[in-house]
Parts: sequence; C-alpha cells; structure tokens
Amino acid sequence: MKRIELRNLHDQVTQEIGQRIISGTIKPGEYLPKEELLAQTLSVSRSALREGLKVLGSKGLIETKQKTGSRVREPRFWKQLDSDILAWRCALMPTQDFVDKLVEMREVIEPAAAASAAQRRSPAQLAKIKAAYQAMTDALDQDAWAKADLSFHESVLEATNNELLGSLFSVIDAALGTFFLLSAQTAKDFKYSLPRHFDVYDAIRLKQPEAARAAMLDMIADSRANLKGIRAPRKPPR
Repeated sequence: MKRIELRNLHDQVTQEIGQRIISGTIKPGEYLPKEELLAQTLSVSRSALREGLKVLGSKGLIETKQKTGSRVREPRFWKQLDSDILAWRCALMPTQDFVDKLVEMREVIEPAAAASAAQRRSPAQLAKIKAAYQAMTDALDQDAWAKADLSFHESVLEATNNELLGSLFSVIDAALGTFFLLSAQTAKDFKYSLPRHFDVYDAIRLKQPEAARAAMLDMIADSRANLKGIRAPRKPPR
C-alpha cells in the first residue's frame, strides 16, 4: 500500500537487506556476507553499506561485532511496530499468523478509540469521518475503497483527541492498508462492510460511546470472518 521512497544509497541497503531478512531469505542466526562482497553485490560504497547496516541494527534486525561481522537477530528482538518492518511484512503475502495478530491489535485499539471519539469528537472531526464514509460509498474499485477505508479509521483515531493514538496510526497505516485491501479482495462485494462502518459513524455522531465500541468490535469480527470465509450476520446497532 505505502511505497517507500529511496532517498539515498544507504536507504537502498536498508530496504534490500531488510526485505531479505523479513522474507526469511536470510535467516535468524545467519551472518551477512563480508562487507566488501556485500557492497559489491549491492553496488554501493562501503560507507553507504555501513550506514544502511546501522539503520538495520537500530531496528533490531541485525547485530554487528567488529571481529565477526553482522548477524541476523531472532524475531523477538525486531522492532515489530517499526514502519519499515511492517511495510516489508505487508509487501509479502501476509501470512495467516500475521493477519491474526493484526486483527488482535485492532481489537485492542480501535473499539476503545471509537468509544473515545464518540465522547470527544468535534463537529469538524465528525465531518471528516463522514467524508471518509462517503468516499467508501463512492469507491469504484478495491484500491479506492481501501484508501477511503484507511482514511475512515484514521479519522476515528484523530477524533479521540489523543495525540498518542493519532501518532500510532502513522506507525500501523501500512499494515492496516494492506489488511483492508486484502479483505476487499476476499469478499464477493468489496463494499460488504459499508453498513458496519455506518454503525460506527452513527454512534460517534450520536455521542454513544458503548454503541461505538460495540459497532467497531462487530466490524473487526466481521472482517476476520470474511478473510476466513465465515462471515457472520450483522448485529443490529444498539
């Protein structure tokens, strides 16, 4: 969903090696090739290589020691919410395990955010949620739908007026965008969840926190079921 721009050669190093690690091409415990060979393989200078390796080290993907070189670390050390790591995972076909964990993260964050938005949203923030909902209604294809869906959820988080939750979205947007597109591609009708989005919007409009929480939980449960081919009937709004 979110294309990462390469600003310089050490970005190229970070991207190419990072994706190889996340994909499992280079496995935890393995050492990267010697510096001179790796620089030649990537067609970059050794200084650019070192800068790129420093970035990968800061993300927890590798550890570098002077005498032994750079070794890939175990996944438990990876900074899993790093925006690059999430984007690399999403660039691959998401595994069921990754999708399940993303759904679980949504279940923790988004229902509480919807309830908070129902309490704190301003008229301008409500209008932004409504505009995103309308863009979903008007979407002509799956890409437009996924983009509008992402905007809807971003607008709900912003309406909490909690800058920490707002900042969190900038970290997970690549993962959510991939999730929404995958969900749309799986469904017979990519607009299948439109009524559930309306339920969330309407509860926020009416300033009904518990109804907003329940509607968001229902939406997330439905998207999980859709991906597994076992969609449940829609619950009536409270």
